[in-house]
Amino acid sequence: MNLLSKEELIKSITTIANSGWHKSVKKSKDTRNDGAVGNTLEHLLGLTENNLPIPNAGEWELKGQRLHTSSLVTLKHIEPSPRAAKIVPALLLPNYGWKHKHAGGKYPDDEMSFRSTTSASSYTNRGFRIIVDRENKKIRFVFDFSEADASDESIKPWLDTVENRIGTGPLNPEPYWGLDDVKFVIGTKLKNCFYVIAESKLIDRHEYFRYDSLYMLSDFSFDKFLSCIETGVILIEFDARTRHNHGTKFRLRQGSWNKVYNVVKKIF
Repeated sequence: MNLLSKEELIKSITTIANSGWHKSVKKSKDTRNDGAVGNTLEHLLGLTENNLPIPNAGEWELKGQRLHTSSLVTLKHIEPSPRAAKIVPALLLPNYGWKHKHAGGKYPDDEMSFRSTTSASSYTNRGFRIIVDRENKKIRFVFDFSEADASDESIKPWLDTVENRIGTGPLNPEPYWGLDDVKFVIGTKLKNCFYVIAESKLIDRHEYFRYDSLYMLSDFSFDKFLSCIETGVILIEFDARTRHNHGTKFRLRQGSWNKVYNVVKKIF
């Protein structure tokens, strides 16, 4: 790995930004890869992408997004506990999943989906919610059958299948993330961060980026992080289907970096 100091990283990113358009390292002929902005910049910087709970660039993590996007920013993938219970494939997909929209076409006929972008500020229309349980030092993922929107024509049939498959009670076992574990993984990974914004365009159905802005984020606050979960600024997103789990992500709403970092500085 090519380790860079903070000053070297700023200089290198500035040079890349001034040099125009760069072809995405991700295959984006048919779909735009969510991490392509950051992955392409890492490649240009000579950094190796990794999924370890340590920063990608020495003491600095890199995050990137497209200009004008309203999508959430992925902070970190963290699967829920208890890990031995295999929460996503053994509990959520078979008991609370629904038929994948491409089942019988792109995927086999029995392909199921479980996707939920879940907040602590309100229940989803399927009755899921996040609870920050400070007393027991955990973030809980809960289900309340009565909170699902049975008036929704797409939800009521699914509710009926849930009742038949597993019943109307709470999740068992209840998925959770231990606060100490999350503090270590998130706090280590995101202690300091460079956030880049890039313009994008398609040429021959392949995406290209021009890096437009760079922000330096430092002094990550775990207390602020927890408060952001409680207020719905940070959400937890499940995205799985029968034959592939895209991972469970902690995701931040746009324009909210100052709510998790004590120092936010625009470089260019």
